[in-house]
Amino acid sequence: MRKFLLGTAGLLAVGIAAPASAADMAVKAPPLAPLPVIYNWSGFYIGANGGWGQSHNCWDFVFVVGPAFRDGCRDLSGGVIGGQIGYRWQASQWVFGVEAQGDWADFSSSRISLLDPTLSTRVKTDGIGLFTGQIGYAWNAALFYLKGGAAVTSNRFNVFDTPTGIGLVSASSTRWGGVVGVGFEYGFTPNWSFGVEYDHLFMGNANNSFTVADPRLAGILNNRISQDVDMVTLRLNYRFGGYGAPIAARY
Repeated sequence: MRKFLLGTAGLLAVGIAAPASAADMAVKAPPLAPLPVIYNWSGFYIGANGGWGQSHNCWDFVFVVGPAFRDGCRDLSGGVIGGQIGYRWQASQWVFGVEAQGDWADFSSSRISLLDPTLSTRVKTDGIGLFTGQIGYAWNAALFYLKGGAAVTSNRFNVFDTPTGIGLVSASSTRWGGVVGVGFEYGFTPNWSFGVEYDHLFMGNANNSFTVADPRLAGILNNRISQDVDMVTLRLNYRFGGYGAPIAARY
């Protein structure tokens, strides 16, 4: 009987101590949440672009003697398509880059001359190049940037007989100027991004000499044409290698 009582008391003691021991055990911590992914814009990239552009041209006839005659302005608009290549590097949320872009263009316009209605003038722009630096600010996979630098356009100018359409004089010119632009780009995969960009080109004035003896052009030294260009393009870029891969945020 004594042994039975002692055994029962021991079991009760173990039963009382067990909850206390369980309460003292460490609770297993929940798994850590995954670290957020930060998009990395650094690296070489190549891409394609296409969109719409407009060239604003003003035409002056410059005489050998006397003031120039303002023959009016016209807007040429059409499509652009081309490509770009560049490099970006990222420091915190700031993104810096350099880029070269080339586009084929199809801007053309003709009008009857105000100087002589028997003459008509035509302006055509068929190529555009941009060489720019960039500075941008990134919100993870979204990038807003400004750009600026040098611009070049390929142009052709014609003077022709209005009734017959026969060409009298033509000239081709490659013009250099400046460009400023703004863009937004979004990385929809680690290496692919899509964006939209607006650029304004300041091309200044250029003189084109006449080399024909048509009497209607007698006394005219050359024509002077000013040019400004606006472009809106959609862009698709691919960044090479691991430079464009996402990286985990560090704490």
